[in-house]
Amino acid sequence: MRFFKPFWRLSLVVFLLIYLIPVGIVVGARQLAQSPDSWWDMRRDSSQQAPDPSTRDAIVQVYAARAARWRGSFGVHTWIATKRSDENYYTRIEVIGYGTSYGRNAVRIRGGVPDGYWFNNKPDLLREVRGGASVDAMIDSIYAAADNYPYSHTYKVWPGPNSNTFMAYLGRAVPELKLELPSNAIGKDYLPTPSVLAATPSGQGVQLNFSGYGGLLLGWEAGVELNILGLTAGIDFNRPAIKLPAVGRLGFSDFKQIPM
Repeated sequence: MRFFKPFWRLSLVVFLLIYLIPVGIVVGARQLAQSPDSWWDMRRDSSQQAPDPSTRDAIVQVYAARAARWRGSFGVHTWIATKRSDENYYTRIEVIGYGTSYGRNAVRIRGGVPDGYWFNNKPDLLREVRGGASVDAMIDSIYAAADNYPYSHTYKVWPGPNSNTFMAYLGRAVPELKLELPSNAIGKDYLPTPSVLAATPSGQGVQLNFSGYGGLLLGWEAGVELNILGLTAGIDFNRPAIKLPAVGRLGFSDFKQIPM
């Protein structure tokens, strides 16, 4: 055990020097170059990926976009947008850390642009479900799970719980989404205490994790992922791709339309 501790620390230092820091600098420089001085000047308009809300279909979409400013160097922010069949507007469901230190609920359920740029960063559409009564029922399940989220007044950028922890929680509660979150969705592997073993967010695998600091995930949808200090790397065999910390997915897109 005494031998293992210095070896672990040395491995972490080497990893930071040869991978994470250079990648963070490159991605961070890109983030800063795209960011105007004022938060209010950053893009939050539509990325033109959501269907017209006047459609009679019920719709569920899951998005991921680089986090704002320096945080985007290492990870993404994820959210879900819903529209019931009898509605002509979208509702965004997500976790926002701002205000939690003052007692504000981190879970935000509100109207808004479903596919909006996230502080200048264009979102990627991860999942889309369209249909009738069955999708309406799915939306009801999503709302019920959001109401029962155990960390509604807690937010930590690393290793969680954060917005990605919330999305993974919704995925487990509504496995019909078959949700797989990007490897750079830091916090997605944070399991509700005291759990160390749980189904994957897609419901098609299993994961072992210790409070977001380390673990292993195996599943048909997500492939194999190793989590070390909140950073995830792995291989997707279903839709071939390599998953890297900070960088994300390299390979075939994981976007999926779920038939209902």
